[in-house]
Amino acid sequence: MLRGLAEFVMAGRKQAVLAIVLLGLPPLVSLLTPALVAMIGMRKGMTAGSAMLLWALLPTGFWLLLGDAFPLLLLFGVFVLAVVLRATESWRNVLLAGIGVGAIFEFYLRAQPAMLDLVFEQLELYVRANNLEGVQLDEVREAMTTLLAAFYMALSVALLMLGRSMQAMLYNPGGFQEEFHALRIGQTTTLVLVGMILLVNIVEGLPETWIFYLAAPFAFAGLALAHALVARKNASVFWLVAMYVLLIFPTMMYLLILVAIIDSWYDFRARVPKSS
Repeated sequence: MLRGLAEFVMAGRKQAVLAIVLLGLPPLVSLLTPALVAMIGMRKGMTAGSAMLLWALLPTGFWLLLGDAFPLLLLFGVFVLAVVLRATESWRNVLLAGIGVGAIFEFYLRAQPAMLDLVFEQLELYVRANNLEGVQLDEVREAMTTLLAAFYMALSVALLMLGRSMQAMLYNPGGFQEEFHALRIGQTTTLVLVGMILLVNIVEGLPETWIFYLAAPFAFAGLALAHALVARKNASVFWLVAMYVLLIFPTMMYLLILVAIIDSWYDFRARVPKSS
């Protein structure tokens, strides 16, 4: 299905505009619009991508009129990351840029707190109804605001990967898989990110929730490593399914991040032989 959609979009300008505008209207399906705009920009250049970005403002503007700014913000976030990927050809740089994208979204949420007011009104009613003593709603709101922004960052990266994979289906079969499997955070970048994580934990006054942003590159690198090792050993896809299921537990996510940090020096891919 995705290949057919990619072929339709890349067949011509009219087809691209039609797909981007129409797919941007239904809920959830609208997530495809940023990926399609990114795909066009990465393949045909950012001038063509910018033209499609303008067309994508029609459905995202519709959602904005209904009070939902998320599709519009997501569109711009994915497009910025697509520009970074096309310019640098580095997924590591995309992940670092993603930290900035997530932080900007958090600033927007804090500048427009009404976006989350309904969520926290319901949370407050739940706390009062269940007599949950000791729950500091202000602290919960702070953490959830950053967590939502970190989710926005991760979704932006994931949609860019979707656009890249659709591009590879047409013009470079297997190319995205190679790129993703090779994703690894360099030693210098790892030292900087880990150092910032330690500072956030040690220095009073720095928001501890920033760890969500700083750890996200390692989470993606850990997923890439898992996919790469399964491919090298020709192992069953069951191992990947099991890993994604277990990621609902925080301990598994911490382990994934830790392995990605170690991989910056140890390079597991180079040490695990391929199975024939």
